[in-house]
Amino acid sequence: MNTSNKKYNTLIWFRNDLRVTDNLSLSKACEEDSVLAVYCLDPVLFEPGEFGFRRMEKFRAKFLLESLEDLRANLASLNISLLVYFRPAEEIIPGLVSKYSIQKIFLQKEWTRDETEELKKVQAKCLPGTQFVENYDQFLFHPDDIPIREFKSIPEVFTQFRKACEKSAQVRPLTATPKSKPESNLLAESTPLPSLKDLGFAPFETHPHSAFPFSGGENAGGKRIQEYFWDSGKLAYYKKTRNGLVGKDYSSKLSPWLANGSLSAKKVYWEVKRFEKEVKKNQDTYWLVFELIWRDYFKYVSLKHGNRIFHLGGILGGDYSWGNSEAAKKDWIRGNTTEPFVNANMIELASTGWMSNRGRQNVASFWAKELQQDWRIGASYFEAMLLDYDVHSNWGNWMYNSGVGNDPRDRKFNIQRQASQYDPKGKFQNRWLQTSLF
Repeated sequence: MNTSNKKYNTLIWFRNDLRVTDNLSLSKACEEDSVLAVYCLDPVLFEPGEFGFRRMEKFRAKFLLESLEDLRANLASLNISLLVYFRPAEEIIPGLVSKYSIQKIFLQKEWTRDETEELKKVQAKCLPGTQFVENYDQFLFHPDDIPIREFKSIPEVFTQFRKACEKSAQVRPLTATPKSKPESNLLAESTPLPSLKDLGFAPFETHPHSAFPFSGGENAGGKRIQEYFWDSGKLAYYKKTRNGLVGKDYSSKLSPWLANGSLSAKKVYWEVKRFEKEVKKNQDTYWLVFELIWRDYFKYVSLKHGNRIFHLGGILGGDYSWGNSEAAKKDWIRGNTTEPFVNANMIELASTGWMSNRGRQNVASFWAKELQQDWRIGASYFEAMLLDYDVHSNWGNWMYNSGVGNDPRDRKFNIQRQASQYDPKGKFQNRWLQTSLF
């Protein structure tokens, strides 16, 4: 097939929505005659940033590549080609628009600093008249459905937001997966997926003690829902076990797939509702929805406050005396502080790209409240390392734990008490702090 003169009405620009199920941009694009898809992996993500960390280290990079491989296969089953480039979007997308006579670009609506800058650069280089169709598609409660008409009126306290949404907002049904396009929609040529080596990393195996031994991609995310909800029934005990520290089943572990959009929040929600109808409804099943609402809340916080979520004073403009000690940073990252519980959690993160919710709150509180170091350093390190990094939840939670965000009580964790409560026999600490198996 000669593709030099091939034309496409529409382009789907994938970013943090790497799925074919419940994807509004994909569904709308497929209403057009011909569809092409693209994903651009910006090399800047793998260069040191403001605080000396890459934006993405090896754990999330591997998970992302697996997710893209899965997305490409799932799109191919719909006769849609996915082109993947290890180049900035502004260097790729305008050329595709010109080459294939593309008129519309469908994409998920993003609003944080880097994503909006990226979009502006692409728009500036595209042919005049190119339409960009953005869709809010990463929420549980869609912005048009919440009982708060303006983003500036989003409450600063989570409980107020949650109660208002639970009372007045409905979760929308899943967007149907589109029907396959004709086989003629496929491109003859394709682009190779970059490898870990291309991104600057050596291949590696998952740590045997990892609490997240899963692969990336929509199919793997669906398999995890099947396993955690339906095969094991562990969802029925979620609230009781969610503060655990060891093993893959103390929590749902769905956050990495939610973070890059391999799963949608609505998909998880409606699976919970089905479980409640067919198996059991209790506080544990509700609590997973509760966590999805927290996830939504931090997205609305960033919609309300914009780039202030990246500022030293946070959304409160908190005037703390922040330090910037290189020695403190190294000791914290290496797990060489005065607190064994902090150390174990930091070693787990460095070894696996994962840390429990309980661990995250403790190490963040220690860094910001005990050591009084610039909280943005901690947030940037988490951005680099976490498999489930999400800009809204990461920076929102770090503000919250550092006293410059949405915590009305400005609490400070008693690390030793937390360790005795959640790791009373030292199983978790021994797992990560022992220097030898023998």
